[in-house]
Amino acid sequence: MDSVDQGFRVKHAERQDTAAHGRKRLTALVSLLGATLFWAGNYVVGAAAVHSIDPLSLVFLRWAIALVPLLLIAQLVERPSWRAVLAAWPWLLALSVFGLLGYNLLLYFALEHTDAFNASLINAFNPALITLAAAVFLRERLTPLAVAGVVMALAGVLIVISGGDLGRLAAAGFGTGEILMVGAVVVWTAYTVIGRLAPRIPPITATAVQAALAVALLAPVHLASGGLAVPTAGSALASLLFIAIFPSVLSYVLWNRALTVLPAGGAGVFLNLITVFTAVLTMLAGQLHTAAQFVGGAIVVGGVMVANASAFRRRRQAGA
Repeated sequence: MDSVDQGFRVKHAERQDTAAHGRKRLTALVSLLGATLFWAGNYVVGAAAVHSIDPLSLVFLRWAIALVPLLLIAQLVERPSWRAVLAAWPWLLALSVFGLLGYNLLLYFALEHTDAFNASLINAFNPALITLAAAVFLRERLTPLAVAGVVMALAGVLIVISGGDLGRLAAAGFGTGEILMVGAVVVWTAYTVIGRLAPRIPPITATAVQAALAVALLAPVHLASGGLAVPTAGSALASLLFIAIFPSVLSYVLWNRALTVLPAGGAGVFLNLITVFTAVLTMLAGQLHTAAQFVGGAIVVGGVMVANASAFRRRRQAGA
């Protein structure tokens, strides 16, 4: 009788563990959806914000507002060794210049000349370019399949930029917004490569310190240019607060919470949803999209998946 009761208790505990693990995975998946939705919102809301806030002021105010909650969350959740963090200041400075400053400035300047969906489609090429850069600068192995994926993704980007007419692109050249967005992709690739070489620092802590450095670097620029342009209109202020809170703070918290449950490779696939969510949000806002955008975007996402296929396979095997 005792053995029967013990067996029942073991099975009951196993069911509870399975249910708890399922709830954790579900929470992680919802967190990834929230993070990518908010990052997509950065494109859509940012495209509206740059009509009333100049990109320099937008980047400065974004990270100035996000800085305090990021520091508080870092201290409460990650409890870093601040001495060790500050010892890595050259790396964090480089990451701040390329990532929080360089990428976002180029993105917001690009959004003055192109629409949010177009920008997100070009940005979708980023993982493929990172694969190529990792092979060149980090000596990571580049397989023929990865090369094919990079070429495929690049072809998709060219379709998006040209509007499906590559002859017109050859004659007229690239638009200002597209060139700036390609620059943003290159800068973010550099940020990613530097991040892989940098000392390991808790992610929210690293973002908080980079935000502090970004604010410190931009403050003299604003003083020299005659002061900060603080938005006064309700819509502009609402856009700024959304950008400062949702994609700047909550996306990072949700993303890193999900990574405590799911492998980084599996979570990385969700980054493709940024383009999908941007398409949905812009269509809900009444914007019309072209067939070239959808076709080119699908080719970009497909190329990224092909370029990273072997990495995803290795991660699944490691997690099995």
